Amino acid sequence: MSEILTMQDIVKCYYLDAEELVVLNNVNLKINEGEFVSILGPSGSGKSTLMNIIGCLDVPTSGKYILANNNVEDLNEKELARIRNREIGFVFQSFQLLLRLTALKNVELPMIYAGVSPAERHKRAVAILERVGLAEKLNNYPNQLSGGQQQRVAIARSVVTEPTILLADEPTGALDQKTGQQIMQLFKELNAEGRTIIMITHDTNIAKHSKRILNILDGRLSEGAVN
Repeated sequence: MSEILTMQDIVKCYYLDAEELVVLNNVNLKINEGEFVSILGPSGSGKSTLMNIIGCLDVPTSGKYILANNNVEDLNEKELARIRNREIGFVFQSFQLLLRLTALKNVELPMIYAGVSPAERHKRAVAILERVGLAEKLNNYPNQLSGGQQQRVAIARSVVTEPTILLADEPTGALDQKTGQQIMQLFKELNAEGRTIIMITHDTNIAKHSKRILNILDGRLSEGAVN
């Protein structure tokens, strides 16, 4: 199984006036293709900062980050944008759908930035929405969908470009328990199809759906329970 993500001695510091705040402290992480990993930690543990670095939304103060054979430190802003578009599929707690676009158009959006032709965009968006159980909701707007349906659209949008990693930030945080369980089942199905998933969560019960749990506390990462 090939390694697709490596972090070596990642440190992230912020500076408030003259005071240094260390948010991530020598984080080391390796993730292989096809894994389903949860990063579990309470508020203030550093998990959101780590997610931002994994997703190339932020850069570390020091350390090395290799993603899909790219040394992230060497990339400029344009190259980082390309990595975010092609290598990482984002799923957020708040769905982040564009309210003026239908489910179909929301899913097509990242393919526009990736330069996919209109006909191919339509074909792939329809297929992935059917895959997540929304075949009859293609032309519905977000305000015409339930929370669970909106998250399914967001998941469809995140995987339609065939990214290296699906990065999910508290993906069930805005959902009721039953709907959250349904979303977790969808993640399991996607992982069984070979997709690599990294999920950030504070919820132990949600983390248990993954195959591997990492704990983060005070900016330090450690192996947790194995499912």
